[in-house]
This record gives sequence, C-alpha cells and structure tokens, in this order.
Amino acid sequence: MGALELAAVHGVGLAAEKVGVVVVAALAAVVVLGRAPRVADWARGVAVVGALVLTPTLLVIDVWNTSQLRHLRAHPALAAGAVVAGAALVAALALALRRHPSAVALAAVAALPFRLPISVGGTTSNLLIPLYLVVAAGALARLGSRPARAGRGAQAAGAKPGEAQADGAPPPGAPPPGAGEDGAGESGAARRVRLMEWALMGYVVLYAVQAAYSTDFSKGLENVVFFYVPFALLYWLLRELRWSARLREGCVGVAVGLAVAFTGVGFVEYYRKALFLNPRVVEANQYDNYFRVNSLFFDPNIYGRFLAMVMILVMAAVLWSGGRRARVWGGVAVLAWLLGGLITSFSQSSIVALLVGLAVLAAYRWDAWTTVYVTVAAAVIALIVVVAAPPSLHLGVTGRGGSASNATSGRTKLISGGLHLFAQRPLYGYGAGAFAHEYRVHERASGANAVSASHTIPVTVAAEQGVIGVAAYVALLVAAFALLFAGAGRSPPRIAVAASFTALVVHTMAYADFLEDPLTWTLLGVGTALALAARGRVEVGDAFARAPESRAAWPVTTRS
Repeated sequence: MGALELAAVHGVGLAAEKVGVVVVAALAAVVVLGRAPRVADWARGVAVVGALVLTPTLLVIDVWNTSQLRHLRAHPALAAGAVVAGAALVAALALALRRHPSAVALAAVAALPFRLPISVGGTTSNLLIPLYLVVAAGALARLGSRPARAGRGAQAAGAKPGEAQADGAPPPGAPPPGAGEDGAGESGAARRVRLMEWALMGYVVLYAVQAAYSTDFSKGLENVVFFYVPFALLYWLLRELRWSARLREGCVGVAVGLAVAFTGVGFVEYYRKALFLNPRVVEANQYDNYFRVNSLFFDPNIYGRFLAMVMILVMAAVLWSGGRRARVWGGVAVLAWLLGGLITSFSQSSIVALLVGLAVLAAYRWDAWTTVYVTVAAAVIALIVVVAAPPSLHLGVTGRGGSASNATSGRTKLISGGLHLFAQRPLYGYGAGAFAHEYRVHERASGANAVSASHTIPVTVAAEQGVIGVAAYVALLVAAFALLFAGAGRSPPRIAVAASFTALVVHTMAYADFLEDPLTWTLLGVGTALALAARGRVEVGDAFARAPESRAAWPVTTRS
C-alpha cells in the first residue's frame, strides 16, 4: 500500500474516531435523560450496552499503533484472553449486584480513590480501573433487573399500599414519572433535576463535538472515554437508587474508613520522608523546604480533596448528631486525624475548599449572615498573614524569589497563559483537551510534563471551548446549585451533599478536574436522588426506585 493510500486510510480512521466520540457521548445522554415512558426500556438498554462496548473500542483504536500495545499486537491470543477475563469478572460482579442493587453504591464509594497508572498515547494516566469495573457491572445488573409493575410484586409480597419493596422496587399505584406529590404534574424538584441533567449531558455532548476539531484530539477522546461516559453511567446508577438512611450511613462509613486508612499511610510517608507513589512529587520534595505527602494517591491535591470531602460529611454528622455524645466525640476524633493528614499534604486549595464547605454547614446549622461576617473576617486575616508573613513561612509572596506565582505554585502563569489562548479564539476555542498542547506551543514551555491543565477550570474551559463552552459550564453550575440547595434546609443529608459539592467547585478554581473527577458525579447523583425523594417521587416500573426520604439517618430537628 502506497503512502497516499495509507494517508487515506488514516484519515478515514480518524474521522470514524471523531464520529464515535460524539456517538458515545450521545448514548450516555440517552441513558441519563431517557425516562420511561418517553424512552422505551429497550432503547435505554441499547444505549447502555452501546456505551459500554464503544467506549473501550474507541480507546483501543486510538492507541492501537502505540508502543504500549506492541506486546498485545504481537500476541493476539493474550489480548483475547484479557478481554475474556475482564468480561467474566464484570459478569460475576453484575450477578452479585443484581441480587443486591444498593451494593453498587457501597462498591462505587469504595472504588472512588483507587487509581492505577496506565501508559496511554505516550503518557501515563492514573485510571480508576476498579471504579470502571463497578460501573460496568452495575449497568449490566441494572439492565438485567426485571422491572416491577404497579399492581404486582409488592402485593404478591404482602406489602402495604405505599410501601417500597425490600429490593427497592416501587409501590403499586405510584404516580407516573415526573409527577408531583399529587401525581397531577411535574414537581419543582423534578423540573430542577430535568434542567440540571440536560445541562450536564449537554455539556458532555458539546465537549465531544469540540474534541472533533481539537488540536489534541487524543486528549479529548481520553477525557470522554475515561471520565465523562463512565461517570455519566455512575451518575445514572446512583440517581436510581433508593437512598435509605442505612445506605447513606454505610457509604459515609466506607468513605471515612478509607480516609482514616489513607491518612495513616500519609503519616508513615511523612515520618519516613519518602513517598510510595508519584515520582514528580518526590522530585519536587527534593527542592522544597517542606515535605508533601500524597498517601496512596498520585497527587497531594487529589489526596487533600478527598480528605476535605470526607471531613465535610463527618462534620455534618457531628453538627446534626441530635446530642449523641458517642457520635460527637467519635466525629471529633476522626476530624482531628484527617486534619493532620490534610496539613501534611500542604494542599492549600483543599484547605480553602474545606473551609468553604464548613461555612455552608454553619450557615444552615446556625445563621447565614453571621457565617458570612465570620468568613469575610477570616479571609481578610488570612490575606494579611500571607502578605505580611516572613520568608521563613515559605508562603512564596515575600523574601527572595517571592511572587504571586510562587505562592500559587505557578498557577498565575497558567491562568495568564490560558486567558491569552482564549483571546486568540474567543468563540469556540482550540478544542476539548487542547489546553496543555497549546500552552506549550504559545508559551514555549518545554517538556511533556511542563503543564497538564490550567488548574483553574473556567480558564481551561475558556481556552479549549471558548464562549460556547463557558456558557454551557456556567449553565451547568447554576442548574446544579439550584437543584442541590433548593429545599435542602430540612434535610441534613442534602445539606451535607450541597456543602461538599460547593467545596469541590471551589477546589476546581485552584486545581484541575471537575467532570473528570468521579466525586462530582457521585455528589450530583446522590443529591439528585435525595432531592426527588424529598418530594415523594417514585417511578413506576423501576426496580431501583426511590422512596420518600427517611429522616432516621440524622434524626434531629433542623431549622427551616
């Protein structure tokens, strides 16, 4: 085959990949947005299976000719065996989850932090392989469950009218999808959910479309297949669960157990002055006057983000403990332990995110205006300390080499570079995933690891997707905050989720990963389910139905 023919084949293959990325994003949108009876069960099933099959297929096609797959190309039998083994593992897990549907939430929370380093396209990506297995198995189990119809199932089991079955199936005679408490029309919560989900999946599809013209298409493809599509399925699974008090407490317990264990590992690293993972942080520690730990994470900021989210949940349980001393003192002990881990990570962005999340909890628990005054005063004091602090504190603002760039670990340079890229193409940007490539080109930054993101999500969106992407991003944030905060004042679990999401969004203003982080989709999924449950909405024919939320998790009286 001549050079011209090879170029033609490559062009056709690249075009097919670009179409495939848009198709797989659209399939994920069908899964999330399709609700019976508007979308038939079989149509959603086709979309789920299509997303599960097409997502890894696109990735394999994209990296097939790279050195990472050289061994598999030379040994096709080994590749086939790996595929069969993976499918068997997913099938076995799906069978277990089909018998215990709510276990998908516990498994997902347990898998959230664990990343495995995989070389893809010449770079090493830390992928959530365990979480991918849980999502694939949960999606198959969800499809394999037999929907219970009104008038059977619950009655056969002897359930009383209005009760949900033990397996989460809906009660007979439940109102149709989207109906309010009187079943006459769409409730306010359902409208907010619908708007948020359209904004969420609209952004995902837009991202896939803008990846098609990206100057770094492979990066855009990786973000879609590694993060957006599988996490959309995760959101769907969590949204469809009936979040009982027992399930909520179980998930928080799993997260707290992991955080306590990770903090212990971090303390060992700090004591030994040696990290188990992440050679880049090891190298940075050799030049800094302080030692940063990242426990079993590959980044101290991701480690700090996880600890901050868990601490917010624990603090919510303490604040709404109902006077139970065991819960209060146990929560205080856990918070003190995790705070130590957060401090040793030296993640300023995580500490700021934690403070913001705690401020949200305080505003609901006590008084909003008092919280605002205290927060502003604390911010002013912190600013004075940063500006006036001596060089010995290593804040990077004063002393030799002091600058805002040093204080923010180079963030200001990345932001200014990102804004420059935005000014070059303000309408549609350089394409999804193109920030790192274009920053190195325009700023003449050398080295493959010179930059991976702007570390400020709005700037990344502006540079890659232009005004169009920024508008979609802002619409998503507005819809998400409206959903999570509306009517949350009487529900401590919803307050905890809203505070955690707020803290996460704040963290993304100083660090990368918004929709690339499964925590975002997890909080949105749980928050959506709780918002709908608070309105008494239960879907007919849904084996993973939601029942009205129980107040037993944190049984106290909260202010309106």
